[in-house]
Amino acid sequence: MSESSLLRERRFAPFFYAQLLGSLNDNLFKNALVILFAFGAADAVLSTDTLVNLAGGIFILPFFLFSATAGQLGEKYDKARIMRGLKVLEIAIMCLGTAGLLLRNATMLLGVLFLVGTQATFYGPVKYSILPQHLREEELVRGNALVESATFVAILVGTILGGVLIAIPGYGPPLVGVIIIGLAVLGWVVSRGIPVSPPEAPELRIGWNPFTETARMIGFVRENRTVFLSILGMSWFWFYGALFLAQFPGLGHEVLGGDEHVVTLLLAIFSVGIGAGCMLCERMSGNTIELGLVPFGSIGLSVFALDLYFAANAAAGPGGLDVVGFFTAWRYWRIAIDLALIGVFGGFFIVPLLALVQNRSDPTHRTRIIAGNNILNAAFMVLAAVLGIALRTIGFSIPDLFLFTAVVNAAVAVYIYTLLPEFLMRFIIYMVVHIVYRVRDRGLEHLPDEGAAVLVANHVSFVDALVIAATCRRPVRFVMDHTIFKIPVLNFVFRTGRAIPIAGRKEDPAMMERAFDAVAQALADGDLVCIFPEGRITTTGDMNPFRPGIERVVERTPVPVIPMALRGLWGSFFSRKDGPAMRHPFRRFWSRIEVVCGEAVPAESVTAASLEAQVSALRGDWR
Repeated sequence: MSESSLLRERRFAPFFYAQLLGSLNDNLFKNALVILFAFGAADAVLSTDTLVNLAGGIFILPFFLFSATAGQLGEKYDKARIMRGLKVLEIAIMCLGTAGLLLRNATMLLGVLFLVGTQATFYGPVKYSILPQHLREEELVRGNALVESATFVAILVGTILGGVLIAIPGYGPPLVGVIIIGLAVLGWVVSRGIPVSPPEAPELRIGWNPFTETARMIGFVRENRTVFLSILGMSWFWFYGALFLAQFPGLGHEVLGGDEHVVTLLLAIFSVGIGAGCMLCERMSGNTIELGLVPFGSIGLSVFALDLYFAANAAAGPGGLDVVGFFTAWRYWRIAIDLALIGVFGGFFIVPLLALVQNRSDPTHRTRIIAGNNILNAAFMVLAAVLGIALRTIGFSIPDLFLFTAVVNAAVAVYIYTLLPEFLMRFIIYMVVHIVYRVRDRGLEHLPDEGAAVLVANHVSFVDALVIAATCRRPVRFVMDHTIFKIPVLNFVFRTGRAIPIAGRKEDPAMMERAFDAVAQALADGDLVCIFPEGRITTTGDMNPFRPGIERVVERTPVPVIPMALRGLWGSFFSRKDGPAMRHPFRRFWSRIEVVCGEAVPAESVTAASLEAQVSALRGDWR
């Protein structure tokens, strides 16, 4: 299914456009207000600098005060109804905001900004927790990619429009007022199409104490270690992004010597980069939550932030730079490329993490977990602002901040992947499979979305397990020869993926029995287990006879068995064609291969001979 088809479906489209209009409206109003403050056009006793910084703090304050309540409401009541109610509230808030703009009353505008932040606080948890209710697991990455890319585009467009429209002499405030009210009304109309989203914990009793409920919410977040570390990863991304975005005015004006249009251009390049990264992430993930892209994203975030440090120092100028001049020299193009690629790799980093949190959170706690995520995100953004101010105060230049961020990002990435090696494992799988091969798959709909099953496949090369793992939506536990299990680097992948090493009865009968016990336990736990019944990698390209071990497995634990064929791997670098494998590095490099699944075979119909025939038929003549 393409992105455009998802945008035409009622289960996603109304929510998507309501979210897009809301983000556009929030940012249009916020930037109009900031510009009004920055140019001293609002009546206030505070200084312009104080007002601008106070506005940022007031907008983020509700995330600390109300996220706990927002998470509980999102689980107790229908999310679609909550969204429609918040859209009605948005209309009222924007009417008040229009009055504040017309009166140029700073106190009133700051109060309205607090309400805008409050509305965003209550909208955020239901915004992300509603997706798993209406999208299938294989659609989560696509849905999140669309939402995230559209959100960053809306932020960019809203920021630009807010600054441009409010500055129109004599007509700015009323024009902004008409537009923000109109967008709010349109958002409410669109939200009426959001389908019913039944509450996941209707019996929940709401706790109104924000401090105790926030503590409980963080407790929910910490229950699942993978979810918790993924949320910390997302919070780090918002820290990184907040620190970067805060430096754009200084980068454009102080370092490059550009005007306000150059600053806007830098923001546009960064935002478009993130949007492109989100959509590329969906393309590169296929129909899976591809965790391997997260380390890939973190590498890019450090590499291009590091290059931006050198590029910014090399491009420093005395002043007078405009947009046309920006595109006349390579030193400015280099900055543009760095910012765009930081955005792209940021998309690779954030989208799989968000989809993973949605997918692996307990449904009865999902909305509260996402609310807890919002609290941590807000805390990290505040920390980024404080740290940015502190580092600038002690003498860091803006390029120095980019260098600092690159180094710290690398350290944080190493720390997270040490704690959660699944990400690094998926990265190795993704890089090996998608750089060495071009993979297609067919019939994966036969794999169950949940519950135990045994996969049986032909054994062609040393990376058969990696190829299957890269194409399956669910984690798979592989039973493999202990000599393959011990191969350096691949051993890390196999251990992290909880592969089960096995030896022949004559070689090590104790290890063989342990392997069968481990398979039985894995199936009892509801896992997918993959077995290569040939027992060894082919040396001729033809399939070896299937051994009866598969019959013993399903006799002990009766589960469906799914035949699977690997096609095109024979003759590649990791196969044994013409002698030992891995002797000819560029042999059939980036060749096309295919993974084909057949229909599940009931346990009572399983025989080694019949499965061999089915896998052989699926493979066909393409070895």
